[in-house]
Amino acid sequence: MKKLLLFALLLALVGGGYYYYRMIKAGPSGALVAAAAAVQTHDMASFEKYVDVNSVTSHLVDDVAQQSSALASLLPGGSLMMGGALKLLKPALAKAAHNEVERYVETGSLEAAAAAAPKRLVNISLTGLAGKVLSPDSQFKGVKYTREEGDNAFVGLEVTQPRYDTTMVVEVKMRRQGDHWQMTQITNSGELLRRVAQLEKKRLLK
Repeated sequence: MKKLLLFALLLALVGGGYYYYRMIKAGPSGALVAAAAAVQTHDMASFEKYVDVNSVTSHLVDDVAQQSSALASLLPGGSLMMGGALKLLKPALAKAAHNEVERYVETGSLEAAAAAAPKRLVNISLTGLAGKVLSPDSQFKGVKYTREEGDNAFVGLEVTQPRYDTTMVVEVKMRRQGDHWQMTQITNSGELLRRVAQLEKKRLLK
């Protein structure tokens, strides 16, 4: 796994996205600005104020566990994840993903983050899996939409995927926490995995 993006958590840093978001001072997008700034300054405490890492990683494990067929085509040995293996390993996987994010925020090094992932029965890095969705050449295009529903909000972040000559929208869920917003989930991670698996299959058949 070469890329630690945790899908949308760090998209504000990609392709100048941080400077775009820096102009937004309030609302859900403002929380993404603050999270991106925390990454820039390697401030994990501030990062976790705006990103509920435990919630995000827990949801990711659930979403990925439901996409065993997509994983089988995207990852070597992916078929070993059939039969609910990921669900059984959810606590360990979620903790490992949290450790990877923490190491990246503190060091700014993708290599250090990958090294934080322990070896285990199902050797999969959930954060590294993002590299299958977003290639190293992916660029942040902008906010596709923002939708507020009471104390919840949904932000669509559009990114390019040059490998397949297309764009993708990563939707993140935010929740109001008093005077600020906090990211709690990537709502369409399963859909993104399925789409990439389909695109990869078509690419290989050409």
